[in-house]
Amino acid sequence: MSRVFILSSNVSTDPYPVYPLGMAIIASVLEEQGHEVKQYDFLVHEQSYPALAEALSVYQPDFVLMSLRNIDNVDSFSSDDNWYLSDARKLVTEIKTRVDVPVIVGGPAFSIMPEKILAYIGADYGVVGEGEQVVAPLVAALERGETIDSLHSSAQPLTGIQMKGATLVPEYVDFYQQKSGMINLQTKRGCPFRCVYCTYPGLEGNCFRPREVGAVVDDIERMQRDYGTNHLFFTDSIFNDSQGHHLELAEEMIRRKVGIKWCSFFRPQGITAESLALLKRSGLYAMEMGTDAGCDRTMAGINKCFTFEEVLRCHKLTVEAEIPSAHFIMFGGPNETPDTIHEGLKNIEQLDHSVVFAFSGIRILPKSTLLECAVADGVVAADVDLLKPVYYLSPDIDQEWMNQEILNSFSGRRDRIFPPSAGQEQMAMMNNFGFKGILWDQMVSFGNAPKRKRARRNG
Repeated sequence: MSRVFILSSNVSTDPYPVYPLGMAIIASVLEEQGHEVKQYDFLVHEQSYPALAEALSVYQPDFVLMSLRNIDNVDSFSSDDNWYLSDARKLVTEIKTRVDVPVIVGGPAFSIMPEKILAYIGADYGVVGEGEQVVAPLVAALERGETIDSLHSSAQPLTGIQMKGATLVPEYVDFYQQKSGMINLQTKRGCPFRCVYCTYPGLEGNCFRPREVGAVVDDIERMQRDYGTNHLFFTDSIFNDSQGHHLELAEEMIRRKVGIKWCSFFRPQGITAESLALLKRSGLYAMEMGTDAGCDRTMAGINKCFTFEEVLRCHKLTVEAEIPSAHFIMFGGPNETPDTIHEGLKNIEQLDHSVVFAFSGIRILPKSTLLECAVADGVVAADVDLLKPVYYLSPDIDQEWMNQEILNSFSGRRDRIFPPSAGQEQMAMMNNFGFKGILWDQMVSFGNAPKRKRARRNG
């Protein structure tokens, strides 16, 4: 058996620090196989190269695994300055300077364009897709001295029963709970929808694969018992699946009286007053909505398969239930025109008692329908290099004009965030005052009951 050093390379805290679950899950798999594993979070260790060098020198691993969570921050205003592959390349160079062992890279960002990323950052081997199936056999083959290909993919998607729990590091749990007030947990993988810009179906499969409800609640209870966790973020691509797995989970959380507060990503479609009441009883305290566009024409352009009227119906239910919601909306995508921008901004005005985060342009990624749209619309060439950020902007709009229209519409509203960096500035200020959590929910109030009364402070 080998000594394996697993490095989480993510240093992004946008919109808040997120526990590296992928690293923790792979650690669990390797430990189960009998390997000795050390997890190392570059963000927790203050992005210190000397500290990393010392950790590698002391541990003397046989293999180094590195996870890549993001390529960039998908914000057209700042993604050139937040292109994380240059940092990943520097990390690989540092690793190879300190230890002469194979470097294996994986993670969701890597799986989006594995060949190009592997060549750019200079790692030896790459894992595409779900690492649970691939990493242990890859390490075993290298232990035997076999000559193997540089890229390795999972044969078929894991079932919910096959998905492993995570081996959490107490020091890291303390860090993330102190910084963001919560820990993240996944209840299912995959997404059956076909939004033109999205990578989830390619990364996790085109159908929901839920974990067993009992296993998820076991994880929650373990976090409460071992780490004092009282707030969770469920990181599913979409929490409210039409099969009802999310409702079964809520019922089990209520039955077992876990008493934890949680939030997640939601699709603004098919939500009912009854389902919201159940979710709220289970601990739901805020909802992040994948609204994504401001009017029906632009929703059709990105293949959302719902209407703004459906968004409003769901929104009305969240307001009635007094559950804060945030809507994320991208301007400048397919079908965007000056008329749709004005229509979208007018529609957004109806989203009262909520926060709206707006984005300018949509990041184009390989193998996406958006890339096909961009080529067909003359936005990019067919051979465009997408390793660095490239955005779809409708040929029918002027981006500078569009950005100013959004700013004018949002002016004077602290619950309307544009550009995205404005939200980071607000959240940083709230952090300085001791607040933690998703933070945007503190910008929402219902009637005479200010949301700030429900704020959580450090300590």
